Amino acid sequence: MKAVIINGSPRKNWTTAKMLKSTMQGITDAGAEAEWINLYDNAFKGCVSCFACKLKNSKCNGLCAFKDPLTPILEKSINADIIVIGSPIYFDFPTGPVRSYMERLLFPILSYNGEYDEKTRAMKSNILKRKIPTAMIYTMGQTDEGVKECNYPMMFDANAKFMKQLFGYCETIYSNNAYQFSDYSKIDIAEFAEPIRAKYRDEELPKDLEEAYELGKRLVQKAKEFN
Repeated sequence: MKAVIINGSPRKNWTTAKMLKSTMQGITDAGAEAEWINLYDNAFKGCVSCFACKLKNSKCNGLCAFKDPLTPILEKSINADIIVIGSPIYFDFPTGPVRSYMERLLFPILSYNGEYDEKTRAMKSNILKRKIPTAMIYTMGQTDEGVKECNYPMMFDANAKFMKQLFGYCETIYSNNAYQFSDYSKIDIAEFAEPIRAKYRDEELPKDLEEAYELGKRLVQKAKEFN
């Protein structure tokens, strides 16, 4: 059993990476293999709207037809048993590379020839013909109140809807009040008080990391159920 862990943050050792590594540990402790992928190590585009994946008798088989450094990552993703995507929130959305990755991961496996679900207003079928448990992990500087005020749950649900629609299963977790800098005294950022961030990092982040670890174990169990 193989999982792909997608780090959609430009940072490789901060909160997003820590959450993903905890999930990865849960996955490996549950007996599965896991591969770590840093999206920012690759130069790639989002969907170019070529529609090659939607041509009649297309040979894409769920893989984006546009070739660039993202291609092997997409191939590993659609052949994986588990997919975990992690991203910080930039201007109320996941990072650009995560959005581009998701466009090119999801659209080629979406089939327009399946049954239409009136309730969700979405097609029920996909090219892969199998289920893959997935998870979205978000990190952000927002407080609990800010998460609600910015309507982040709506964004979380929108992304999870498509992951669930096309892969059959998706969980979402997040960690907020992220500690963002090694030395706050050098940063012109009065809006985010360092003592509050430090307190959250020391008291709440360990709980978030434990939640991420348990998520990894659940995903392995779900993958066993699907297979």
